[in-house]
Amino acid sequence: MDEKLREVTIIPDFTDAAAGSVLISCGRTRVLCTASVVEGVPPFRKGKGGWLTAEYAMLPGSTPVRKARDGIKKDGRGVEIQRLIGRSLRAACDLSLLGERTIYIDCDVIQADGGTRTASITGAFVALCLAVEKLIARSDLVDSPVVRQVAAVSVGIVDDQCVLDLEYAQDSRAQVDMNVVMTLERNGEKGFVEVQGTGEGRAYTRGELNALLDLAEDGIEKLMEKQRSALGEKAYIIGKKPRLVLASGNFNKLREMRALLGDRYDVISMREAGFEGDIEENGETFRENALIKARAVANFCHCAALADDSGLTVDALGGRPGVHSARYCGVHGDDEANNQLLLKELEEVAEPRTARYECAVALCAPGREDVVGEGACEGEILRQYQGEGGFGYDPLFLSHDLGVTFAQADAAAKNAVSHRARAIADLLKKL
Repeated sequence: MDEKLREVTIIPDFTDAAAGSVLISCGRTRVLCTASVVEGVPPFRKGKGGWLTAEYAMLPGSTPVRKARDGIKKDGRGVEIQRLIGRSLRAACDLSLLGERTIYIDCDVIQADGGTRTASITGAFVALCLAVEKLIARSDLVDSPVVRQVAAVSVGIVDDQCVLDLEYAQDSRAQVDMNVVMTLERNGEKGFVEVQGTGEGRAYTRGELNALLDLAEDGIEKLMEKQRSALGEKAYIIGKKPRLVLASGNFNKLREMRALLGDRYDVISMREAGFEGDIEENGETFRENALIKARAVANFCHCAALADDSGLTVDALGGRPGVHSARYCGVHGDDEANNQLLLKELEEVAEPRTARYECAVALCAPGREDVVGEGACEGEILRQYQGEGGFGYDPLFLSHDLGVTFAQADAAAKNAVSHRARAIADLLKKL
C-alpha cells in the first residue's frame, strides 16, 4: 500500500486581480484557482442568499500533446469536472450568509499529471476563503459563509496495491480509479461529499473499498492541514461562529442568551452592533412583538438577529399584564412598581393565584425564512417577595417545576426550566 501524498504546495494570493487566488501543485500537476465576487445572483436564488459556481479548463500547454482550447461548447469531461468542483465547494458553504452575491471559481490547469480535479477542489477552497476574508475585512460581510472545510484526493488500485494520490503514469494503468471529496466540521466531524469509484480493469471488493476510503481520509486530513497553513491567520473564517445580534439592551437577557446560545453563535447586543434606535413594540402577542424587533435589527445589521418578547400572564387578571409586563405600571422597566401593582390587583384573589411566564423567540436573517420558538413555564404568584436574584416578577413567581421562586433559583436551575429556555429549545428544534 502506498500511503504517501505527492509533494503539495499551495501559494496564496498568486495573482492580484481576483478576490482570492491560489497556485496549487500536487506533484507535477499545477492548477491556478481564482475566486471572483460579483454582485447579484441568478433568478432562482433571488431572495435566498448567494450563489457559487465553478468553471474548469485545461490550458493548451498543460499536456504533452497540445489540448485545443474550449470553444463555445465545452468538452464533456470539463463540464463534469466543473460541476463536481461547484458541488464540492457549495457543500462547504451556507450561501444564505453570502448576501445576494455570486462567487465564480475558475480552475485552470497549467500542467497536468493526474489528479487535476481533486487538486482543483483543494486549491479552490483556499481561494474561496481568501475571497470571503476580503469581504469580511472590508465589512461587506458580517458572517462567513464558509461553514466547513472541504478537500479532495484521488486513490486507486495499481498492480493490486492501494495507492494514494495517483500521478498520470499510475492513473493510466489503474485497475480501480477513485476520487473522494470530504468535509470537516468545526466540531471535528467528517463527511463525504462525493465518492467517484470505477473499476477500470476489474471489479473491487468491499474490503478494498473500505481500504481506499481509509487511505483517502488520511490523505485529505493532510491536505486540510496544508490548506490551513496556506491561509494562516485567515483560516479563522472556516466554521466561524455566525454573529447573532440580540434585539435587546437588557443585560440580564443578554447574559441568559449567551449562556443558552454561546456555543452556536457569537452573541452580541444590538448596542454593540451599533443599533441605537428604539423599536415600537405594537404587536398584540409575544410572537408579533418578537418578530417586529428581530426584523428591524436584522435589516439594520445585515446579519442574524434574535429577539424575544416575554411576560407574565395571570389567570385571575384575564392574562394581564401579558405583552405589557415590562411597562405594567406605565413606566418601562420599573420592576418594583410593576410588582407592587401586581400585588395590589391580586390582593383579594385567593390562592392558588395561577400564572405563567410565556416567551416567543424570533430569529430573522437575510435570505432566510423567519423562525419562531415559543415556551412557557407554570407557577403562581406569592404575596411576598422571596429571593434576591432574577429580575422582573421573579421574586413573586413560584415555579411549579422548581418549588421555589425564580429569584431563589440559581441561574443554571432557572435556565433549565424557564420560558425563555423552552422557547430557545423550540427554536433550535425548528432550525
